[in-house]
Amino acid sequence: MASRARVRAPELIGKGGWLNTGGNDLTLSDLRGRIVILDFWTFCCVNCLHVLDELRELEERHRDSVVIIGVHSPKFVHEAEHQAVVDAVERYGVEHPVLDDPELATWKQYAVRAWPTLVVIDPEGYVVAQHAGEGHAHAIESLVEELIAEHGAKGTLRRGDGPYVPPEPVATDLRFPGKAVRLPGGTFLVSDTTRHQLVELAADGEQVLRRIGTGERGLGPDSFNEPQGLALLPDGRVAVADTVNHAIRVLDPATGALETVAGTGRQWWQGSPTSGPAREVDLSSPWDVAWWQDRLWIAMAGVHQIWTYDPADGTVAVAAGTTNEGLVDGPAAEAWFAQPSGIAAGGDRLWIADSETSAVRWIERAANGGPGAPGDGHVVRTAVGTGLFDFGHRDGAAEQALLQHPLGVTALPDGSVAIADTYNHALRRYDPASGEVTTLATDLREPSAAVLADDDIVVVESARHRLTRLRLPEEAVRVESVAHRTQRAATDIAPGTLRLDVVFQAPAGQKLDTRYGPSTRLLVSATPPELLAEGAGAGTDLARDLVLADDVTEGVLHVSAMAASCDDAPDIEYPACHVHQQDWGVPVRITADGVARLGLVLAGLDAE
Repeated sequence: MASRARVRAPELIGKGGWLNTGGNDLTLSDLRGRIVILDFWTFCCVNCLHVLDELRELEERHRDSVVIIGVHSPKFVHEAEHQAVVDAVERYGVEHPVLDDPELATWKQYAVRAWPTLVVIDPEGYVVAQHAGEGHAHAIESLVEELIAEHGAKGTLRRGDGPYVPPEPVATDLRFPGKAVRLPGGTFLVSDTTRHQLVELAADGEQVLRRIGTGERGLGPDSFNEPQGLALLPDGRVAVADTVNHAIRVLDPATGALETVAGTGRQWWQGSPTSGPAREVDLSSPWDVAWWQDRLWIAMAGVHQIWTYDPADGTVAVAAGTTNEGLVDGPAAEAWFAQPSGIAAGGDRLWIADSETSAVRWIERAANGGPGAPGDGHVVRTAVGTGLFDFGHRDGAAEQALLQHPLGVTALPDGSVAIADTYNHALRRYDPASGEVTTLATDLREPSAAVLADDDIVVVESARHRLTRLRLPEEAVRVESVAHRTQRAATDIAPGTLRLDVVFQAPAGQKLDTRYGPSTRLLVSATPPELLAEGAGAGTDLARDLVLADDVTEGVLHVSAMAASCDDAPDIEYPACHVHQQDWGVPVRITADGVARLGLVLAGLDAE
């Protein structure tokens, strides 16, 4: 086994305390003799949710020797609330201890720069690897087996039951419901996300008429995996965004028959097809669906895009977005989104809740747009929101209004749109005619969607596990204005030229896959764009010299990196290949005594 740098792991501290431990606090000394994997996550982040799913198999296979610790490190103000973290741990089926670190104390101790980040600590308490982003489960599995062999031989491995203590189950009809749709008969179909089911409720929104699905994770003819969005199709059937199955399903409410119409069950990765026969193309965390312009439009949260499914020829295709995360308007093929999680058809506009930019956006045909492939002749525009780092609760003119991680949009009969402003616990409204944003209702608990029911609007109160019926008010509710920015310490960098190094070390037994050209990709941009005089744009080298502008003193560097590695053994006829990818948003401040090199770890350890 190759020698590694011996870096002692800092202690685990978090003001919010511990979850899933039966009320016990944990220290690294308590875990000595076990392999510890720290998962730095925040529950708004779809990439973090992907990693939770990636780790489930490893967690089960090595439960007697590996302890996974979730370190919850919030981005949004709401995510720093302890009860919100408690809810998220149950919502996403987290079956390991979680440290609630609202002040990012442990994040800072481990010099973490991005969600998600995984840190591996050996049984003697030393950091041996760090991985940022998704796609690292296979590498960590290999390292775990190596560590088990090494420390088993040394006598420093301690096997046994881990510190995880499951919480007591709570009996409610719904558990963290995601979305809802009103069926023609007046009943409601609700995605009961945490229980992996759909539930039909009576017209009162309370009485359970039936449950659809076994309640166990799966992609079978009677199972789901954290379903979210629902849309009524012209033939009376219901499309379902089966989020963690990375699939689109169609349910016949009359017979209960369930069919998979798009997706393979595998998550889409860079380089995979983006169009073709729907059952042969991978998807990535479809979060919501809407019928518009004779197609099913899909909010593909996992890759920051909008896709379509055309039932006429059974194909899917990207309609808008580049997979880059951010807020950029313009022609659909060039636009940037950030985890679109709600979508609704409203006449000539397709409304979108772009959650990570705390924005409401829309797609429409350009003035000269005509028929053609999805996205042809369409443009993306922003109604509310400015980018990844500004959020809050502020009404008034849309250009200065603020939301906080909205998950749902509902087109209203007057041409306006209701917004499930999830982390503000509010229902908001944007009126294109006046350009104003108002608040319709407060004291909702993590509303994730809403559906019209005659003169009422029925809100999915996800964290209260219920539907709540409201009369659409004629007047807005007055709320105190508040604005926030994502709080992360800025990195001091020196003026002039900054060396950017993305560190990637292929897992043991693998090498970079160069059979079809470069296997790495690096995309760099900045907010404001004027921060970079040179160095922005795409390339294949994971190292780059960035020239900083003379007259900009602070900003954010946006770095997106990808690397593909494959089995290196010559006797393997069909080597397994894996994609590693991550996006960073690094706040920087230009100072004379700042650093001249910025190292970001995609996989491995930074030696400098």
